[in-house]
Amino acid sequence: MPRFRIPHRRTVSRLRDVQGAALLEFAISLPLLVVFVVGIYDFSGAFNQKQKIEQAAQEGAIIAGAQPMSDIASPTAPDSLLPVVSAVFNSLVGSGVLQGCTLPAAASGTGLASTYKISGCPDQLVITINRGTVVNSVSPAVVGTNVQVTYPYHWRFNSVIQLLIPGASYAATTQVTESATVHNQM
Repeated sequence: MPRFRIPHRRTVSRLRDVQGAALLEFAISLPLLVVFVVGIYDFSGAFNQKQKIEQAAQEGAIIAGAQPMSDIASPTAPDSLLPVVSAVFNSLVGSGVLQGCTLPAAASGTGLASTYKISGCPDQLVITINRGTVVNSVSPAVVGTNVQVTYPYHWRFNSVIQLLIPGASYAATTQVTESATVHNQM
């Protein structure tokens, strides 16, 4: 009949120490792992929104470059730029950046540069259109249209940091600004 050896007390004590050490290492590394995972998620969301805003600016610039410039001398923002604002707005709504917004925009500026502010969203969307941008990359210099879109990104990472380190905080909102320039066609 085989005899079973009963482990010494030292061996049992060492096994408990190893299990306790593994539990302690897990308890220390879990918050760091959570910070990394949430950080990766948050930065990917910010980059995704940046790409969508850049796409909207490009769509707006393409449409703005094809608009007639006959009304740039008007004392108010030109009516020919309303399709540009609509294109940028619709692109951002279609991509999910803007939700629950309506299009009425407050326009300011005259002539070549106009700024449109859409305030019906959770945050303010700012679209700046400059029809007199000089493009120096070609010879001779060409006049183009620059469309700049600004919309804030709200970081979700701040709440996780506050859970791990009470009292710690940083700017929870970043203004994402993207622009695109095209040559004027008319």
